[in-house]
Amino acid sequence: MKSNVEKVSNLSRKMNIEIPAAVVAASFNKVFTSIQKDVEIKGFRKGKAPLNTIKSIYGDRVKQDVVQDLVQKHYAQALEEHKLDPISYPEFEFADPAADKDFSFSAAFDVRPEINLKKYEGLEVEKEAFEFDAKKVDQVLENIRSSRATFETVTEDRAAKKGDVAIIDFNGFMGGAPLENGAGTDHNLELGANQFIEGFEDGIIGMKKGDNKTLTLKFPDPYHSAELAGKPVEFKVTLKEIKAKVLPELNDEFIKTLGGPESLADLKKTIQEDLEQNDKKRIEDGFKNRTLKALVKENPIEVPPSLLKEQKASLVEDFKKRMADQGMGEADFGSYVQKWDADFTNTATEMIQSSFLVDAIAKKHDLFAKKEDVDAKFEEYAKQTGIEVSRIKEFYGRPEQSSRLTYQITEEKVINFLNKTIKVKEVPAGTFKDEQN
Repeated sequence: MKSNVEKVSNLSRKMNIEIPAAVVAASFNKVFTSIQKDVEIKGFRKGKAPLNTIKSIYGDRVKQDVVQDLVQKHYAQALEEHKLDPISYPEFEFADPAADKDFSFSAAFDVRPEINLKKYEGLEVEKEAFEFDAKKVDQVLENIRSSRATFETVTEDRAAKKGDVAIIDFNGFMGGAPLENGAGTDHNLELGANQFIEGFEDGIIGMKKGDNKTLTLKFPDPYHSAELAGKPVEFKVTLKEIKAKVLPELNDEFIKTLGGPESLADLKKTIQEDLEQNDKKRIEDGFKNRTLKALVKENPIEVPPSLLKEQKASLVEDFKKRMADQGMGEADFGSYVQKWDADFTNTATEMIQSSFLVDAIAKKHDLFAKKEDVDAKFEEYAKQTGIEVSRIKEFYGRPEQSSRLTYQITEEKVINFLNKTIKVKEVPAGTFKDEQN
């Protein structure tokens, strides 16, 4: 076997391998012999048909098996010879093999970048201060009341106001033509819930039962339907009925119907604890992500093209599922992805870079997840979920899930290690509340 390696780019390699005709012939014979043992041919007992007969019948059909045999064996040998450790699946190129000729094939793949840790201790990272706003508890209580509200038909002669439910008929028009899927009859619209485009609900506020009105509006830009984004639209609306929202009284009797705490004081305490826990988690998650970003900034790494392609595709697919759940169509999704292509690329790049750096730091300081770390995580999940440890172990027994868990634990250990020397710059509460983690 002869082999050489071409450096296509910093992290891309192409390995060319040539196998002598004698080895190719031996592979053909091995495959034919394997067929000879099992095949039944008229006129011969099973396994007794002459090899030449087998070759004449199966000559063209064994080439795939021969290629697999030759490539699998000699690709591994060539990698060992050149001391290469591919980080991506290889892309093979070859022609059909012939039993009396040399066989050549090539394998293109990416290799792991060389990691030179420059600065990972003493990183400067911003962290949001925690400050609890008691008004949030009142807002949750109002949301609970609102979710249990009843609606009563308004009999007095008054205009619709925010918080009411308006029963409407409406028809949408663009350029004088009916808007596709832009009409409704006896539609229940809660005013102030922002269910329709901006201006629609505000336009109904002030109308009385029986009133007709034309709303001249514009679709937002961006909009989940790219064809409508930023376009003017008219809606002809008839207000048929007004229903007023009636909220239940916030007392202990009502609290007991919720199936949780049995007093208002206990409910407020539970709500505050949940809100504090969620906000602290948001702050910690954001701090962790900014720590990884700082780590990447101080230790730049070139990303293998194949990994970038794979990670980006995974992000796009995840986004597609979330947007589909919100009603975004295929065409609209495509235009969105095209518009934000650079953001997907940057996010995927940072994720890969940070994973390489986490791995390098873990290797240098012996921070990889160990069996006792995994077992402790199983116990932690069991306490959080109430699910038996045995069932949790069964779930993480699958290779993909196990790999994710061990990396998560390793990342946590590396972050804890970095936190010991991080120079934290505290910023006001709420600074990063809209940050996408």
